[in-house]
Amino acid sequence: MSDRSQAGIVGAGSIGVAWAVTFARGGWRVRVQDPDPGRVELVRAEARERLDRLAAHGLLDEEPGPVADRIEAGSELAWAVGEADLIIESAPERLEIKRGVYEGVLAAAPEGAVVASSTSALPPSELFEGLAGAERCLVAHPTNPPYLLPVVELVPASFTAEATVARARELFGSVGMEPILVRSEAEGFVVNRLQGAILREAYCLLRDGVATADEIDLAVRGGLGRRWALTGPFETADLNTRGGIASHAQKMGPAYARMGAERGQDDPWTPELVAQVEAERRRLLPLDEWDSRVLWRDEQLMRVEATRRGK
Repeated sequence: MSDRSQAGIVGAGSIGVAWAVTFARGGWRVRVQDPDPGRVELVRAEARERLDRLAAHGLLDEEPGPVADRIEAGSELAWAVGEADLIIESAPERLEIKRGVYEGVLAAAPEGAVVASSTSALPPSELFEGLAGAERCLVAHPTNPPYLLPVVELVPASFTAEATVARARELFGSVGMEPILVRSEAEGFVVNRLQGAILREAYCLLRDGVATADEIDLAVRGGLGRRWALTGPFETADLNTRGGIASHAQKMGPAYARMGAERGQDDPWTPELVAQVEAERRRLLPLDEWDSRVLWRDEQLMRVEATRRGK
């Protein structure tokens, strides 16, 4: 993609501005639309502030000024989306507002434009069903802020065209985003369901007097979170037990099942489910490379710790 690529951002709140920064940094021209003149006035200043911070940390490949110059803001919807390759709606999280936005967007957008919603939980079938042009619509839920956290969840509806999904992968990938394809309309998608599971248990541990709120946070920020930042839950388990994740499930599965039962959950790690994860992990990491990956993990954790200590 290049300066000729254009994104239309509908909604100039924190997510809208974050998307503008993400795409402008990736070389795109960006038009941000909002019906509130006050928000329109603030877009460029807020984007420039974020770009200056990125540059200060060496995370910008050019000077902030030229990147900021690729961002425009205005109140007219047709102006923002009329020439866009990709349109991202970041309006308030209310179904009736968003559907009203899409009607205007689809009427003004170029025929080949992909239309995406930043919604955190609303399913695409409810957002787009019955709209003319619904086949080129899907959810693209970012992990905020997307200019620092590259994961974007792409959630198509049953009526979303396969070509739309492929094109969305290409467009978001062109600015350094790493798409996850969410294959069914699970409420909260992937990121918020994982986050919700941790929060539910955190609240239970606090309620039951097991630990304080800060101690529970410490368990994540000083332990689990550091590993997960490198490897995620499946790879973490895979590397924690010699023999890989199948061995881990054999040893730890019964304990985790008891913990789940304590909370009224019955989601066993069946042999078939473990075999599926094991097959995926072994495609990514053959067991004869397990030791070297463990050493890599330890080396990365050492670097994180050295940075934390200022060394």
